[in-house]
Amino acid sequence: MFKLTLMAAALSAATLAQAAVSPDEAKQLGATLTATGAEKGASKDGLIPEYTGGLTNGPAVAKGTGMRADPYAADKPRLVITGKNLAGQEDKLTAGTRELLKRFPTYRIDVYPTHRSVNLPKFILDNTAKNAVNAKTTEGGVGVEGALAGVPFPIPKTGYEVMWNHLLRYQGLANTTKYDSWNVDASGVPTLATTGEIYQEFPLSDPKRTEPAKQNEVFFRTKLAYLAPARRAGEGLLVLDAINPLVQPRKVWQYLPGQRRVKLAPDVAYDTPNPGSAGASTYDDAWVFNGALDRFEFKLIGKKEMIVPYNGYKITYAKAAADVTKPNHVNPDMVRWETHRVWVVEATLKPGKRHIYSKRTFYIDEDSWTALASDEYDARGQLYRASYDFLTFSWDAQAPQSACHMIYDFVSGTYNVTGLVGMHGGIKYIEPLKPSEWTAEALAGAGVR
Repeated sequence: MFKLTLMAAALSAATLAQAAVSPDEAKQLGATLTATGAEKGASKDGLIPEYTGGLTNGPAVAKGTGMRADPYAADKPRLVITGKNLAGQEDKLTAGTRELLKRFPTYRIDVYPTHRSVNLPKFILDNTAKNAVNAKTTEGGVGVEGALAGVPFPIPKTGYEVMWNHLLRYQGLANTTKYDSWNVDASGVPTLATTGEIYQEFPLSDPKRTEPAKQNEVFFRTKLAYLAPARRAGEGLLVLDAINPLVQPRKVWQYLPGQRRVKLAPDVAYDTPNPGSAGASTYDDAWVFNGALDRFEFKLIGKKEMIVPYNGYKITYAKAAADVTKPNHVNPDMVRWETHRVWVVEATLKPGKRHIYSKRTFYIDEDSWTALASDEYDARGQLYRASYDFLTFSWDAQAPQSACHMIYDFVSGTYNVTGLVGMHGGIKYIEPLKPSEWTAEALAGAGVR
């Protein structure tokens, strides 16, 4: 009996050791830290304000649409950065941003006053407090267990924990939008890569849910129907991501009109070129990063004050793609930059693993846990691509939104911007689809040409 008691105590201690933080450390949440782990106070220079609860009431959303007017449209830039006055600002910008400023005299960064807009539902805040002492990573960081809806690791200790905060970030329960994806080639010519309709669901974000996610349980599912250009019209894609990709790998079904059938598509992951961007990005570049964490070592560098895209209402809800897609880079008039604290995570390709990127650096927003930017490096260690997310906050749904994101390719001189929704009625928050609509059969029925 004594031996069993000692063994039980040892197992209990081992379990506690894997928890994200101790109960005493978790007491920072709601005190010096916000309920989701961000620093509550202002920065020393005052450029980042104190968190006071976020945006709770924005302009009215037009009935029957998902169009949201910019709540900060009256703001004026406090600073404009170009290649000529870059000196002294480099440390606050990502490597990709610095490269764009150095390459293109027409590129500039309009830095606006910082607004900490994110304001999450109470059940997310309550669950985050529980996650702080109960959630833990598994499989060397690749999986997670014990996590309720909310931020799994509000006081992160590892790069894997920060990346899981991004993957499991709150985005509402379900939404849908019609969107455009555009490529701009090295000569400056824009081409429509895709017009699509997308449904996204986050099953763990159900406020009625009280149990942590199981290892094989889906935390994200998305269904896409491609409507244009003509060569892609009628295609469909269905993707399911589970909490532990080693227990339950990503499931993907694809419908191709020419074949008139649905097929499993296991290659829709990692560094497979994404046809939705005409191959300008990989599948795991979507939303700056998505998918499994098993091919890279994720090292937490720390937290840093940086100038990043934020409150990107103007570009996300742009009424015409031509207002955005300019030669060499997106129209600087359409992008709002602010100073925010971000978690910096460096991902290095594991020995024996394959990916076109040898290293990636991610910049994760402390308030929303959204990956706002990343730098990608090739096998030679040279800067290859840079991606950005134009985060908005949907105050009417109390949910951060990552619909619009983009990627620059410094080797080919091209870029892709995905998730322009303004010409299609914006982003609508909906009730979850029926389970039968998340099947291969439903995908076949939807993909018709």
